[in-house]
Amino acid sequence: MKNNIVTRFPPSPTGLLHIGNVRTGLYNYFFALQNEGKFIFRIEDTDKERSKKEYEEDIFKSMEWLGLKYDGVTRQSERAGIHKKYLEKLLAEGKAYISKEEPKEEGQRTEVIRFKNPNTNITFTDLIRGEVSIDTTDLKDFVIAKSLDEPLYHLAVVVDDFEMGITHVIRGEDHISNTPRQILLLEAIGGSRPVYAHLPLIFAEDRSKLSKRKHGERVSLKHYIEQGYLPEAIINYMSLLGWNPGTDQEIFTFEELIKAFDISKVQKGGAIFNEEKLKWFNKEHMKRLPAEVLEQKMKEIITSVYKVSDNDIKHFTPVILERISTFGEARALIQQGEFDYLFKSPDYSIELLYWKGQKDHEALIRRLNEVIKILGRIDEKDYKQAIIKDALWEYATSEGRGEVLWPTRVALSGKEKSPDPFVLAELLGKEESLKRLHSALEKVSHA
Repeated sequence: MKNNIVTRFPPSPTGLLHIGNVRTGLYNYFFALQNEGKFIFRIEDTDKERSKKEYEEDIFKSMEWLGLKYDGVTRQSERAGIHKKYLEKLLAEGKAYISKEEPKEEGQRTEVIRFKNPNTNITFTDLIRGEVSIDTTDLKDFVIAKSLDEPLYHLAVVVDDFEMGITHVIRGEDHISNTPRQILLLEAIGGSRPVYAHLPLIFAEDRSKLSKRKHGERVSLKHYIEQGYLPEAIINYMSLLGWNPGTDQEIFTFEELIKAFDISKVQKGGAIFNEEKLKWFNKEHMKRLPAEVLEQKMKEIITSVYKVSDNDIKHFTPVILERISTFGEARALIQQGEFDYLFKSPDYSIELLYWKGQKDHEALIRRLNEVIKILGRIDEKDYKQAIIKDALWEYATSEGRGEVLWPTRVALSGKEKSPDPFVLAELLGKEESLKRLHSALEKVSHA
């Protein structure tokens, strides 16, 4: 079987690349590579009114972003001469005819080309659904072209699949109703059937079909690219929607997916697209990025707002990563000022320094003074999270951890929510930590 397999990915440039189509492309790609076959990329632009150049460009950029390498690329619109040849053959053999139409609306055609339906029962074996039988009588004599120069989808697809030697048609189950028409046409032009595999649909969490009308931009791959997701995470998550490797493994590299994918294990039932789960996958893949890659990405984001050194970026990156699942979240939080305390002295109200609304003015002054003394005794070279915690812990335990650690953290960050004071102190360094604690003490002393 190897070396003879040819799959295809044929998106239509009538909209941004749908996230569900990404999975279809991946499964075709995996199957071709597993069998040392070919993966053909085809732009299906027979719908001239709805096809747009910007959508075609989005599809090409998406393929590049995903890292899918194809063995050939073509546009159906460039193959009109080939389609015409087959239409003429079908007409000459009496398998199609020019139909005089009664226009129902102004501007409708008075002539189209219809396929002469032999009204037979079509049975095919689907790799996922098993044997499927459909009576084609209900299809009647269906339209296959507006004219010799304007083939419609079914005719163009069948001719292109035949001419390109496509051996396996792997696509969504919403295309299963197209299969009998295409088999009839394929047999009429003298072609042999490819192997079909109809993938389960991908649903939103409310079990509705993912659609632009209902779910907006969230159905497009472009949305997730702009949100700062990693291609590794998108590929990993989408691959597991409807397919299970049969193990507990969830995080896969691209190479592992190619090796593990088994089309016979694709499920028949629909899969649920869950963005929170996708975020989890993304965070897991972010953790696996090399440190220098993470730091470079964070540098691009941070320096768009703050002027900081490479050393600071190296220190601050782990703290920011704790709070985010995507680079888009990092950009948004930094622009909103959530991490201001890392880059400049914080501004906050005195009331925030009090633990749980307590107002013991003198006790707060005393505790801040003691924290300053304790941290001041730590040598600069030893000013690390674990040592800082050891130094403060006994005093915080005797006075009340909240009473000591809360104002310390607020003095360092100026926020209700931030990393613990030991992490903050190490990040900021001894000099900056003591400077901020002195500033808090001054605030309280002059209140």
